[in-house]
Amino acid sequence: MTSNPEPTPKIPAITVGLHPFDPTLAGEDEPSAVSALLATLSARPEGGVRLVFSLEGRIEALRLPEAGAPPAGHLWQHTCFEAFISTPGKENYCEYNFSPAGPWAAYHFHRYREFAREMDEEALIAPPVIASACRDGILSLEADLPPELLPPGPILRVGLAAVIEHGNGTLEYLAVHHPAERPDFHHADGWPLVLDTRLTAQ
Repeated sequence: MTSNPEPTPKIPAITVGLHPFDPTLAGEDEPSAVSALLATLSARPEGGVRLVFSLEGRIEALRLPEAGAPPAGHLWQHTCFEAFISTPGKENYCEYNFSPAGPWAAYHFHRYREFAREMDEEALIAPPVIASACRDGILSLEADLPPELLPPGPILRVGLAAVIEHGNGTLEYLAVHHPAERPDFHHADGWPLVLDTRLTAQ
């Protein structure tokens, strides 16, 4: 008689809504072109972390970077999706920027806004894999971060955010939580998500 195998644990996934810091900043007399923005965080079986952003709304009213065009300035100065990841109890953290046009950037900080260095893509064995699509009123972006691009330790504290550029050039700031009196994605109190990267499918 054989016993039934134990069920394979599923990959843990956390899905949250990102909220605007101030809905009135999106436009003067019209509501924001963003109807909803969901972000999903999960651990990958092969190691690392997967981030998926899904923005629903009047995409035609947004100013999106052109695919293949060199970014004008920093990615976060235009439409871009972001993640802030640290190890619980540590002051150092990493910031990740993902443009729907394809470019990405990663920065290391010693502590709050104390810049340490920018991650060099050439130093990575496997750089992030980024894919984006825009159809049927939905702009989506998926980013797979390899383990070497993440802070050390199996437990990660994560904040997810986005900068959305509207057609008039106005920037709208969205995050899981806004803990400060102004938009501040670097504020650790705005990183409420905790992911155990060991809990992946076998």
